[in-house]
Amino acid sequence: MSNQPQPKLPRIAFGGFMLESNNHSPVATEAEFRDAVLLEGAALLADIAKPAPAVPPTVTGFTKAMDEYGAWQKLPLVMAAVGASGPVDQDFFDWLVRRMVEELQQHIRDGGPVDAIFLSQHGAAIGTRDIDPDATLFAALRDVVGPDVPLIATLDLHANVSRAMIDLTSMMVSYRCNPHTDMADRGADCARHLQRLLGKGPERGERPARGFQKLPFIPPSTSQNTKAGPYADLIAFGQRYVGEDVWDVSINSGFSLGDTPKNGMSVIVTADTQARADQVAREVAAQAWATRHDFVARLTSIEQCAAMALAASRDAGKPALLFADVADNPGGGGGGNTPYLLDAFYKAGVEGCALGPFFDPELAAEAHRLGEGVQFPAAFNRKPSTEFSGTLTLPGRVVKLSDGLFVGRRGMAAGRQMDMGKAAAIQVGGITVVVTTYRHQALDPMFFESLGIDLHKLRSLIVKSRGHFRAGFDDIFTDQQIIEADAPGLTTPMLQRVPWREVPRPIFPLDPEMDWTPA
Repeated sequence: MSNQPQPKLPRIAFGGFMLESNNHSPVATEAEFRDAVLLEGAALLADIAKPAPAVPPTVTGFTKAMDEYGAWQKLPLVMAAVGASGPVDQDFFDWLVRRMVEELQQHIRDGGPVDAIFLSQHGAAIGTRDIDPDATLFAALRDVVGPDVPLIATLDLHANVSRAMIDLTSMMVSYRCNPHTDMADRGADCARHLQRLLGKGPERGERPARGFQKLPFIPPSTSQNTKAGPYADLIAFGQRYVGEDVWDVSINSGFSLGDTPKNGMSVIVTADTQARADQVAREVAAQAWATRHDFVARLTSIEQCAAMALAASRDAGKPALLFADVADNPGGGGGGNTPYLLDAFYKAGVEGCALGPFFDPELAAEAHRLGEGVQFPAAFNRKPSTEFSGTLTLPGRVVKLSDGLFVGRRGMAAGRQMDMGKAAAIQVGGITVVVTTYRHQALDPMFFESLGIDLHKLRSLIVKSRGHFRAGFDDIFTDQQIIEADAPGLTTPMLQRVPWREVPRPIFPLDPEMDWTPA
């Protein structure tokens, strides 16, 4: 039996805070987080071990990769995640920061210092009082562990990045795919980088430098697809630098509707030396600015959409069409309940159509009280939540009811437990509307299939989503079959229509004549 001391396992704390804040949307409350993901301690450990976890894939990607590198001590903090909404309620966020700090301090009291912290962040949150909640959380944890402990985080591709976020972390790695099908891969990247940051033996590992460029540029949301187009080209341009001396290049388009002083595209470069990091950041930022005019939103009017859907419903020889209600995207803070396309398609007499998910807890509850097969006046938005969620009453019939639980099968929701709350399929004319208790964007076919809708038999489909639906429905609808509708809503990509309050000016395209060069 050997008397050699056993090697000390790395003690890694992990958790995160994920919210994309639309400054024009209703406040994100504690209840929203509890209905989505709010896990701490043993509950967080139990969730990541499930076949279909609720936590974001960044967390499971990180923990799985860490397991593959060898044994480590998992020190759970808190994971709070919700879909896009408005500013986070400040009292709830302050409580969340305190809980994260308390959990971290308890781990230190129980077993000694932590070796590193991993956080799954979105990066585009704002608070009802705090304009930079991500930096606030980073600072609070830094106060506990000091400046030398590696703190590494994932960011959403749409993060609005601040200088403080850069200064308070050791490294941040952003998604490179939109739709975000690479979240687990970026979590795994953090595990890989953490091996270098931790190093071997008692000596600390490497400490890379970061270059940072903040561009006065807000790309419209509909021009940020990374399958093809200007943003895809820009991501590829940045990845050409990654190699031995450049660890990571992250290009954050930013969340345009955050309406915050942090608005604007960001370039973050992690490299061996400051000179190299600064050089690459400048060159990537210059390329982004040179191609800014390629980021243009091109939408189709409601009237044209209704006419196209009607033509498809009357001629089986025409391809089926998917209409994206991009201005009412719950994934960007939209209410998921604007009635404009529903009203236009119904009045036009469109047949063979489905729409969803439509967020209306009162209507979903009424459908469940009535039961399947019952005809009734379906009152959409009897309690309008925003200026765009007008009331619309149509003759309806309850087709199918569901508890709203399913496991996603494609795209960003694949393998994840999803919960719509009580849900109903309600037939109005030739349109089947999926009505939900919880607000979601259309990430996955199961939002419809779980309520008995055969997507392959539809002649048209309306999704409440900006672009993430593309990874879930691309086996049915090609890019040529997708129409982006120009309807009113809180998430319109037509940026000149937005009532801006906080964005820094000048900024492109709001100020189209401005010029800029990287610092």
